[in-house]
Amino acid sequence: MDDAEQNLAFRQLNGIALAYLGDAVYEVFIRRHLIDQGLTRPNQLQHKATRYVSAKAQAGLIALMEEDDLLTDEEWYFYKRGRNAKSYTHAKNTSVITYRVSTGFEALFGFLSLSGQAERLQTLSQWCIEQVEAGRVRYAK
Repeated sequence: MDDAEQNLAFRQLNGIALAYLGDAVYEVFIRRHLIDQGLTRPNQLQHKATRYVSAKAQAGLIALMEEDDLLTDEEWYFYKRGRNAKSYTHAKNTSVITYRVSTGFEALFGFLSLSGQAERLQTLSQWCIEQVEAGRVRYAK
């Protein structure tokens, strides 16, 4: 499959499907980072990971990405695909808008994963980690 065919295939994927994948991919980067920092106790790892993967944190990261003009037009396209996708689950601890923005964030990571952009995934994940650790992002407790 050439690049044009592959790009068309990604554009036809449901935004929620991209978000499910992206959620898992981003969480792996976060947990790997925390384990590399020496955090290995399961309960502490789970609690600390929430700072990075909560819907509020992901929505805040999208706002910073926009502010810093960090994403390409194609990446914004896939973010919007996820944000606008019809989800049948409901936001539990946040607003519907925050939940939708978070779903877009996850769809972006799903697209990057499926398209084999490992270096870009690593760069964006590291940038996200730095923003959370610098206190630039609000997150759920």
